Amino acid sequence: MLPDDLTFARRAATMMVACAAVLLGACATKPLVPYSTDTPPLVLAPVSQAGVQDKRARFREIYCAVLEAHGPALPDYRPCAEALTRVGVEPAGAGKPVDLGPSQRHLFAAVVSGIGYDCFKPWLNTQGTVVANLRQSGYDGALIDVDALSGSANNARQIRDAIMAMSLPEGAPRLVLIGYSKGAPDILEAVVAYPEIRSRVAAVVSAAGAVGGSPLANDAEQYQADLLQHFPGATCSAGDGGAVASLRPATRKAWLAEHPLPAGLHYYSIVTFPQMDHISSTLKSSYDKLARIDSRNDSQVIFYDQVIPGSSLLGYVNADHWALAVPIARTHPTIGSLFVTQNAYPREALMEAVLRFVEEDLAAPAK
Repeated sequence: MLPDDLTFARRAATMMVACAAVLLGACATKPLVPYSTDTPPLVLAPVSQAGVQDKRARFREIYCAVLEAHGPALPDYRPCAEALTRVGVEPAGAGKPVDLGPSQRHLFAAVVSGIGYDCFKPWLNTQGTVVANLRQSGYDGALIDVDALSGSANNARQIRDAIMAMSLPEGAPRLVLIGYSKGAPDILEAVVAYPEIRSRVAAVVSAAGAVGGSPLANDAEQYQADLLQHFPGATCSAGDGGAVASLRPATRKAWLAEHPLPAGLHYYSIVTFPQMDHISSTLKSSYDKLARIDSRNDSQVIFYDQVIPGSSLLGYVNADHWALAVPIARTHPTIGSLFVTQNAYPREALMEAVLRFVEEDLAAPAK
């Protein structure tokens, strides 16, 4: 590597770490969850007692089948046993065959990314491998652009406008809204605030979504998020300046308490629950910080805060927060080897498995 390239890599990595602090907080000396009586009554309960359906068994069967069918032909292959984390007593699968033929419903994955994504999207250069793989199976997908540094209410309006502008075929709805990180609450606010989009939506998926917020946002300020505007090649704007505030647990819990989700939609949750050796070195400090509350976190969000109330739980993914959706190491291997050391994950297979599961689940008779 040339000296100038190494300088750029170090600068980009430094910016990434600094920008991670937006969610992660700087040197936290105060409690990550401040004492307050201004909160809705809360309870931490098993999913079976909280209106969440445990569908991990069938999702594991589908994901394993997709992984083994593609094998190393897709990037970052790993055996199914290493791709998912077993948490508690996972139900046994029924052994039902998995249909890996072309999609009949032709679902369309509309993805909303997290805080700051639009700032480093040109640098990241994802290369479109996820969508290319989906199209081979009769699915499709695209990113819905939202403000990188705005709050969820602002971005919900942008999601609404993007959906209403789509030319969609007649018949059963095909859109599967997938919210990564802050993208999940952005989507939830959209489906609550704008009923006109619901007839176009087949399902909503939280993928490492900050559904309940992140305590790390309590120790961060918006000016830290604004550093992302100085990321190499960034063209994002400051937006309405509400991104960090919208990720605070008090904000998210209050919003969930006051806004029941529309009953006519199907909701699913994919949770990141990495084993300790699957957390990138640059994220370990944020993992440790969040572990002051609960060590079962992905370096930015605690595992129980990623589940949509009343959703179907699909699985616990053995990947840290960035590895699930941000393929840094593929396009920037030097940064990957030095900083983002556990970034490899079979995202293409995971996305295909999610859509195959959703398609099968939507077709199942209502119980």
